[in-house]
Order: sequence, then structure tokens, then C-alpha cells
Amino acid sequence: MSLDPYAVLGIDRDADADTIKKAYRRLARQYHPDVNSDPGAAERFKEVSHAYEVLSDPEKRRVYDLGGDPFGAGGFGQGPGFSFTDIMDAFFGGQQTAGRGPRPRQRRGQDALVRLDLELAEAAFGTTRELKVDTAVLCSTCRGSGAAEGSRPITCETCHGRGEVQHVQRSFLGEIRTVRPCAACRGYGEIIPDPCRECAGDGRVRSRRAITVKIPPGVDTGTRVQLSGEGEVGPGGGQPGDLYVEVHVAPHRIFERDGLDLRCRVSIPMTAAALGTSIDLPLLEADLDTEDIEVERSVTLEIVGGTQSGTEKVLRGRGVPSLRSSARGDVVVTIEVETPTKLDERQEQLLRELAEVRREESPDGRIQPAHKGMFGRLRDAFNQR
Repeated sequence: MSLDPYAVLGIDRDADADTIKKAYRRLARQYHPDVNSDPGAAERFKEVSHAYEVLSDPEKRRVYDLGGDPFGAGGFGQGPGFSFTDIMDAFFGGQQTAGRGPRPRQRRGQDALVRLDLELAEAAFGTTRELKVDTAVLCSTCRGSGAAEGSRPITCETCHGRGEVQHVQRSFLGEIRTVRPCAACRGYGEIIPDPCRECAGDGRVRSRRAITVKIPPGVDTGTRVQLSGEGEVGPGGGQPGDLYVEVHVAPHRIFERDGLDLRCRVSIPMTAAALGTSIDLPLLEADLDTEDIEVERSVTLEIVGGTQSGTEKVLRGRGVPSLRSSARGDVVVTIEVETPTKLDERQEQLLRELAEVRREESPDGRIQPAHKGMFGRLRDAFNQR
């Protein structure tokens, strides 16, 4: 998948070198495999690094902006123009290196990447959003040909329509003949003498357009939804690439997502934990913008007497739906018992009376139970040392 480097770094197409570098450093720190253990982080880091490699090099960036492949033939991944085939040809007769001929003017466009921020309920239950995307679209004036009305491309006089030129270099090995894309016609084999004024001969123009995307239930941060044919239109009006919508889920005020499960913490007073109580717990469905009366927005959570801090209550099948199956996670509620930190005289007296009735021991030792409590056992353990 070849993504638009501007979209990968989240910057405008006219961004300067400093903006490009800052965007790269921020994303590299976020997705570096040494600091991010998410399964997709390594792949995302590669995309960010590749995008920076293109945009940080002025020549590669220029080639990309013109619709070319900055790493393609005659580009920057093959050194100064030599190949293993070139050297072998020099040894075995100095024959002309077989060329590939002119490259097609119409080529598939780049894939595009946009970010979509969602609330947890939208990610869990799905939603439909309208996005504004900035991509290359077909020039309406020349319909992708790149030529002005009434004109047409002519054969390149430099390469005579071959799209490539031969260079001969002499060395101690003999003559080395190499074939490179023609610089005059950029490898197309033809030149547009009267280019379209609207697109400057590229066959494409930048346009901001609205796209409706349907997000399926169960997506999470990093999930990419593919929209086929909604990416960049290719050079010469070629087939458009795909658009990838990358989901980012905002933190929720109550729930924390753990795979398909939703976790939350509920604090109750010490007395409620001892005596038992019931709690009206809102579900994630409460965040949905719907008037459907069949949607259950809350449940009553029963807390039995004697509940300890750290106890977990599980609501089966109330979590996040699976993206790939009919399964659904749970809601896991952790009970936290609040111990009072400040007591007035009356409250303290009542607690001491309760401790005495229950034959429990207080740390100051003023209550002497018939059996030793925790503090007594600790004192005995230290006294025996």
C-alpha cells in the first residue's frame, strides 16, 4: 500500500522543512517499536519513516509532487544510474541494455490516509460520518490528458518516443552502456507542447471534497477503514488509489476499553459495603444519539453486604461488539470501598462501639478483645524477635 506522505505525517502540501521535521519526530516517538507495543505500531513507524524520507529530500519531494515515483527507475533507490545488468553487459560484449520502453502516462494513483476522531460509543456501536478530504482529482478541463483543448501530445525529439536514453561511459573495464528515463519527457516518450492551463499538463488538480464513511461496530484506535477508489487520481487520469480512514478513539469519562471489555471503577462508602446497596450504573449505550426506547441505557448493580474493596462485578455481554464476529465483551466493574479520613467525635465513638461489639482491636490498644486481632498478632511477631 503506497500512502500519501503528506497525509501520513498529517501536514499540508505546502509545509516547510521545519514543519515536516517536527511532524516526523512527533510521530516517530509515538510509534517507535521500543516505546509502543501495539501490534500496528511497527508498520505505522515504517510508514512515517518512508513519508519523511520522501518529503525531507527536496528532489524526491519534487518528483512526488509531479506525480512520479521518487524511488522508481532513474530515481533515488538505484544510485548514480548503474545496475548489475549494466556491468554484466560491459563484460559480455557491451550490448545495449534492454530498455523498458516509455512508461504509460496513465498510472494508478496514490492511496490516501485521513484521521477520524471518534467517541468510544461511536467506535463500539458504529457510526456514519462525513469527511472532508484533500486529494488529486481528474482535471475537468482536459479530462486527464494534460493537453489544452485542440492540442495533443507529440513524440519526444530527445528519445524519439522510447521514453529512455542511452548513456555510454568509458572505464578500465571498457564501455558501460546504461539506459535511463528521458529527462525531457520524464520517461513518457511524448511531450505536451500546449499543456492544459488548469492542471499545468498533469491531468489532475487538487480538490477538497466531502466523503461519507460508514464505520463498522467494534473499531479501535489504529483501525483503518478502506474506501476503494476514493484516493488520489493517478497521473494522466489514471485509476484512483484507495482512501484509508484511520480511527482514533477519545478517552471516556467512565469506561476504559480493554479489548472487547469495558472496565470502570465504582466507589462506595464503608457502610454501604458492609450493609449492601444498589447502584444505578450507566451503560455505554447512554452516549448514543438515539431515541430508541428499546436501547437499555443503564442497569442496577446489586452490592451485597460484606463486599470487599477490589471486588469485581461482571456484566456479561454488555461490552464492545467484535469487529469480526457476533461476540461481545463484558462490562467489568471494580468496587472500591472508601474509608473515611476525617471523623467527628460522634462518628469516632460509634466506630469504637462497633469495634467493641465485634470484639475487634484498634491500633491504639484501648479495646482489649478476647482474641487477638491483626494488630495484636503483628505486635507479638515483633516482640518475639
